[in-house]
Amino acid sequence: MGYMLGTMRKLVFLPLLLLAACNSDIYTRDGVTDGDSFYLAPRAFESDDPVLQSWVAYSLMKSACQLDVGGPIPARVSDYSCEYTARRHLVDSWEEQRLEHTDATDPYLDDLIAVQEAGYLDEYTVRYFGRDEWQVPIEVQVDDFRRWQRANLPHHRPQTRIIGSWGYHQR
Repeated sequence: MGYMLGTMRKLVFLPLLLLAACNSDIYTRDGVTDGDSFYLAPRAFESDDPVLQSWVAYSLMKSACQLDVGGPIPARVSDYSCEYTARRHLVDSWEEQRLEHTDATDPYLDDLIAVQEAGYLDEYTVRYFGRDEWQVPIEVQVDDFRRWQRANLPHHRPQTRIIGSWGYHQR
């Protein structure tokens, strides 16, 4: 059963992986190459660790979005929608993983669930990962989130764990 679930999980992520690897140009700027494709780390396929698999979902979603947005170097794309969507998938994946692995814990991911349940995932994304050039929906109220955070997550530290890297598409 565990093998079957692991295989099914890999099949679910396969379309995202293919989307992340679909662009075949090589991106270079100022002599720095970031590659043209996002590759998952081998451990993403070998491990059923629920925390790792949640971060795989984040990594695939963010890299696929960056490729979709495009630009001179997709690996360097910083976009509100990409980060928010990837964080939302991270939370959704963690919730699913916890249903399957009832003993799974991760303080950061548990905090993100609390943020989403309070309705502040947009604000969280902007507060911790925002850039001046982002186009943020007017409904996002970062000050409201800061007040909520002080009361509910006073010592919170944001995290990003990319499970993979940008490299060159093998031709």
